[in-house]
Amino acid sequence: MTIKSVDLPHIRSVVLAGHAGSGKTTLGEQLLFRAGAIPRLGNVADGTSHLDFEPEEQKRRETLSLAVATFDRDETEITIVDTPGYPDFVSEVIQGFHAADGSILVMDATSGVEAGLENAVGIARTTNTAACFFINKCDRENADPTAALDALRGAFGNKVAPLQIAIGAAESFSGYVDLVHRKAYRWEGSTEIEIDIPAELTAEIDRRRDQLLEAAAEADDEVLTKYLEGQEVTDPELEACLRKGVKESILAPVLVGSATKGIGLRGLLDAIVRYLPSPADEAPAAATDKSGSEVAIPADMAGPLLVRVFKTTADPYVGRLTYLRVLSGTLRSQSHAWNAERGEEERIGQLLLLHGKDQEPTGELRAGEIGAVAKLGVTVTGDTLSSRERPLSLAPMAFPEPTLMMAIEPQSKADLDKMGPALQRMLEEEQTARVERSATGEQVLRVIGDAHAAVILERLKRKFGAAVVTHTPKVPYKETIRAKTQAHGRYKKQTGGHGMFGDVWLEIEPTPGEGVSFAERIVGGSVPKQFFPGVEKGIRETAAEGVIAGYPLSDFKATLYDGSFHNVDSNELSFKIAASMALKEAVHQAKPALLEPIMTVAVRIPEQFMGEVNRDLNGRRGRVLGMDTAEGFQVITASVPQAELFTYASELRSLTAGRGTFSYTLDHYDEVPGHIAEKVIAEHRKNGEETSGH
Repeated sequence: MTIKSVDLPHIRSVVLAGHAGSGKTTLGEQLLFRAGAIPRLGNVADGTSHLDFEPEEQKRRETLSLAVATFDRDETEITIVDTPGYPDFVSEVIQGFHAADGSILVMDATSGVEAGLENAVGIARTTNTAACFFINKCDRENADPTAALDALRGAFGNKVAPLQIAIGAAESFSGYVDLVHRKAYRWEGSTEIEIDIPAELTAEIDRRRDQLLEAAAEADDEVLTKYLEGQEVTDPELEACLRKGVKESILAPVLVGSATKGIGLRGLLDAIVRYLPSPADEAPAAATDKSGSEVAIPADMAGPLLVRVFKTTADPYVGRLTYLRVLSGTLRSQSHAWNAERGEEERIGQLLLLHGKDQEPTGELRAGEIGAVAKLGVTVTGDTLSSRERPLSLAPMAFPEPTLMMAIEPQSKADLDKMGPALQRMLEEEQTARVERSATGEQVLRVIGDAHAAVILERLKRKFGAAVVTHTPKVPYKETIRAKTQAHGRYKKQTGGHGMFGDVWLEIEPTPGEGVSFAERIVGGSVPKQFFPGVEKGIRETAAEGVIAGYPLSDFKATLYDGSFHNVDSNELSFKIAASMALKEAVHQAKPALLEPIMTVAVRIPEQFMGEVNRDLNGRRGRVLGMDTAEGFQVITASVPQAELFTYASELRSLTAGRGTFSYTLDHYDEVPGHIAEKVIAEHRKNGEETSGH
């Protein structure tokens, strides 16, 4: 399908966002089919959707990655960006909002306002993206479009205003009334026909049109005065207020329909073209030039080149596929562009227009357009492409920090070599995943949630042939002592010829927060100076390995104060072994303790979950330090042991119906309660016995 060349006012880019299962992909599929952009209607349930084309998506029957599709409608080029609704894949939604000028926020008419929709509204607000709501599935059993509309207004305020109202509900849903032009449409067979307005809806139409007028009139002072004085507002006046109001995010109109049956799609397409902004309506992009000054770059096909890279996918066969939104200028196939972040030039190969899983070569992408290019060398998600003559950078996209932690290791020796490069490639496309080496030496994968982890592991295996297994990370405990003591270590080994002899007396004492230190106060040469380094090495190496539970021993001072030596048999190694023996002996006498990392945690939740979340934090040995309010959420600050937080991301989500998030930082180390310390020490002993038994 070839897209006709259009000017800026005839371009629309729209992100579809909302809760998982609200029907976004089906809606996108129907829009593509009706526009003739795809030859047949795909289906999410049977894995034939053009927008869900990754094998993991087809297997799970849900959107996991954003998908882009461009089509023509009435001389307007429309690009839709379909996004996942499941909270684990929020980075894809954020990328979608950074690519598009407008949004369609999809709601299921059978349910209330769910977490995915709240999240989408939050992202629309922070990215200042114009929005329309679409109440979908109005034909489903238990659907109540009127209750859904009221729920939207209850959750997001009276700026959310009905543009249409449903005729009927559930099995009797058959069409809608357009409140601007006061016309009714019914679905018959496979088309929409205009009908007389049902008499029983007259009062409801008046009431809902008044809600629309109240919200829209805010966009124009003259119309607002007319409305407040009870004068008649004409249809063209209301239309003009709607256009201005939606673009400036003064209001968000609500449409109704059924994506599976195709009801309401004509009205939705009309609203996209009529009310959502074109690139020409958008404020100039704020970029930074090479001197570090902020410059405003308006959308202009002949302007300086400014391209946002909003997504990258890694493919073992095609290589890297880079998704682009041109904000200004024109990007041409077989040209060059400058990546100011990397300070490198990129060769631009064949540019592509995307139609879901299908790609169409194009000679150029102009301001306002979205497309892709394969095989860029250094450019990654969040980078900016411009020209070497006028290098520009856009502010980076902000993504939530991943908080679900799991240790990873290759499944077999064969996977060992593949795992590193595979993780590296995977991180290029995953904005909310991190891989880091923990204090215990494990490789830890941090992700948003369990489904995110499962999909990453599936893709590592399918795309890069690296099978990876996960387990709960080890807590980076530390060992310490609580009392001062002295101990003796004597190492003597007689073999043929030279033997080994080392003999030391050590004093150890706690030094909280000061690591490991060594001193000596030898009098009269009972241990010659040349053996001091051996003693210190024995102490430091033993401390690093741990004494009671296999974790580093810290916050103590060891002083060598006496000992003896043999003229022939003593050497550095003998003293190193003797010092190690003395330290182990001393630790057992010095009231050893296990320390654990304590994190300061900020938990962000809606108010109704406060009691539940506080109780749960107490159950995690947490101590609430304070409470605050931010952007309509309650923020609980608490002190919680790290051991209790590895799976908290998933548990908090289930406690708060997907609405809770948290962040954490290491605050200090504190003593582990006796009963937990005993378990850790017993586990270490058991493992030690198993190892020595092999």
